[in-house]
Amino acid sequence: MMKFSLLLAVFCSPVFTEQWKASLVNSLDALVTSCVVLPCTFTQPKDNLPTSRLRGIWHLKTGKDQIVYQEDMTRILENFRGRTKLLGQLGQKNCSLEMTDIKDHDNGPFCFRIELVENANPTVNKFSFVEDCVSLKMLPEPPKPVLITTKTATEGHPYTITCSVIHTCPSHVPTLLWNRKDPASIEIHREINSGIWEAQSILTFTAGEKDDHTDVTCTAQFYGKKTSSAKITLYVKRTESYNHIIIPCAVGIGTAVIFTIFCILMVKKYKNRIVELQNQEGSMWNRLSRISRRGRT
Repeated sequence: MMKFSLLLAVFCSPVFTEQWKASLVNSLDALVTSCVVLPCTFTQPKDNLPTSRLRGIWHLKTGKDQIVYQEDMTRILENFRGRTKLLGQLGQKNCSLEMTDIKDHDNGPFCFRIELVENANPTVNKFSFVEDCVSLKMLPEPPKPVLITTKTATEGHPYTITCSVIHTCPSHVPTLLWNRKDPASIEIHREINSGIWEAQSILTFTAGEKDDHTDVTCTAQFYGKKTSSAKITLYVKRTESYNHIIIPCAVGIGTAVIFTIFCILMVKKYKNRIVELQNQEGSMWNRLSRISRRGRT
């Protein structure tokens, strides 16, 4: 009977039901001097419990007393004091932890622990998810941005460059800066995997002759003041121009037209002169004929 009662108590206790389960990632990259967010969610039995009845604790896997976050800051290890905080509300099943000013020895693993405070009983039910803990891979230098272009730059046409960088601290998104003053840039921030985020900046400008053989640089500024950059060199394709053909042809045609008009005018003037001379010769002959006839009479 005693064994049966103990088993019944275990299965009836909400703490030990299968509904108490935490979801964490196994490992994340963390940039030294920057920050990292350890994503964490959990399920709880029956009805949702309010945040006031839940206490979230993060501790090292090496010991439940090695606390890295708790409401009572005096119980937090001195190395982590003031550098950790819980994001979201436990009543909304969000147990994500933010850690700032990352040290090169903050590799963990870090485990989550939930405490349920019973209203009618001053004792506290505790449940630790030590099977699923998060380890950090320390990055001494920040990842470099990636630049993507979709086509060749053509003079007088819009040109787009996308700058993206991966990070693990969505509470302090890296700032992406360009070495240009073009105002047409769009910022996008999205989660590409659990705990892994991507910050994007899309720059659009009209390529000109002055942009040919110039460098476009994108700089990522991370929380904690570390930076990394990437650049590409622009090669601007000139717009097709037929001026070297059109202008000589226009000059040649214009010269030909002027020469033709000149010739026509000269010919016309020459013909008019001939007519005038012929008229003058006719008049002279008529005069001589009249004088000759008078002499005969």
